[in-house]
Amino acid sequence: MYTLDVIVPFYNEEFFLEESVERLLKTNVHTNIYLVDNNSDDHSPEIAKKLSKDRDDIHYVKTLEVSGKGFGIQTVIPFLKSSHVVIHDADLEYFPDDLIEMKSVSENNPESLILGTRFKGNKKRNNQYLRTVFANKFLSLFFSIIYMYKVSDIATCYKLLPVKKIKKMELRENGFAIEVEIIAKFLKLEKPSLKEVPIHYDGRTFEEGKKINLMDGFKYIFKTIQYKI
Repeated sequence: MYTLDVIVPFYNEEFFLEESVERLLKTNVHTNIYLVDNNSDDHSPEIAKKLSKDRDDIHYVKTLEVSGKGFGIQTVIPFLKSSHVVIHDADLEYFPDDLIEMKSVSENNPESLILGTRFKGNKKRNNQYLRTVFANKFLSLFFSIIYMYKVSDIATCYKLLPVKKIKKMELRENGFAIEVEIIAKFLKLEKPSLKEVPIHYDGRTFEEGKKINLMDGFKYIFKTIQYKI
């Protein structure tokens, strides 16, 4: 039976977390939702705890230290109970309605990694920084050349894949470089299949809490090479 768990890692997202989860709930794509607190020091843990208290399908998980998005994802993997899992950021940059189509593609391709791409199709997108768009396209092209497998958006949050496969990967990246690690290690599994689904996007500014930065881009390049070797 196909079921889907959703991992929602967050750090200091008190202004966005509740609405983000409400959007997710409206799609009804999930079996379980795991809200992973990277030791936030604002009011977002209280919001997450209330959400988990009100519903049996929402679970609050707290990491032992502030170690980034990757560490939060790794913390939850042992708890996953469904056949598949998808990652959903706690901010409002992504739209859970897109997960409906991604889930449908996944159900027809249950062994595949499904990526939500911001660079294909004609979905509405709002990119705050043109330099970020060029950087993401360059990093995706660089990754595609190194791995000889076309990927249009390696930095996308929306990655949906079988739980049994993510458990095989032995992930170790604590920060945003986990985006590269997941795709790289998936492509090293037996008979890898990757599908891309166009998604909406509404990027936020650094003043609004955007956390990824220039140094993360350099890490993407280094990790792309490292995991290929």
